[in-house]
Amino acid sequence: MGLPLTKTNFDANAYLAWEADQPDKSEYVAGEVFAMVGVRRVHATVAGNVFAKLREHLRGSPCLSFISDMKLRVAAADAFFYPDVMVTCDPRDRRADLYVEHPHLIVEILSDSTAAYDRGAKFASYRQITELQEFVLIDIDARRVEVFRRQPGNEWLLHDYAGEPDCHFESVKLALGMAAVFEDVDVDAPAAQA
Repeated sequence: MGLPLTKTNFDANAYLAWEADQPDKSEYVAGEVFAMVGVRRVHATVAGNVFAKLREHLRGSPCLSFISDMKLRVAAADAFFYPDVMVTCDPRDRRADLYVEHPHLIVEILSDSTAAYDRGAKFASYRQITELQEFVLIDIDARRVEVFRRQPGNEWLLHDYAGEPDCHFESVKLALGMAAVFEDVDVDAPAAQA
């Protein structure tokens, strides 16, 4: 999560109207707006890898996959987020224009600055989405994929994929190779630009 902007105490509608005129993305949580910051190349690479595999897998199904430019509204938390990747299979979201509200799967790529927030307050907000079946955290440095699956009674079970050939997103019936998740992460960084 970025730093809060100077203007606070938006309501959801004011945030949507305000953000439509902004050059950069911002998240909204209970009246406060937080500027989004850019990501490292490896973060964008992993998000793109996961999105591409999900999009290919879901082609022809009633499900849609989105990458980080689509907003997610969590009405119960009075919040709007930009998940790295999400999938919705809900027909109400097929008609959505500015944001989706009923994802089945959310993926966040961890970074040093957001890991605690993604695991804590953001996951607490996401758990309020009735349709959410899986929440995925990807740790690039550890080459780990953590999949939290909703169980009966709103319990969440962690499946920790580290050192395994595949991870599984049961909500969309996808076995995803770990090599595909982390493809192109270890390429040499380009020379510094002048």
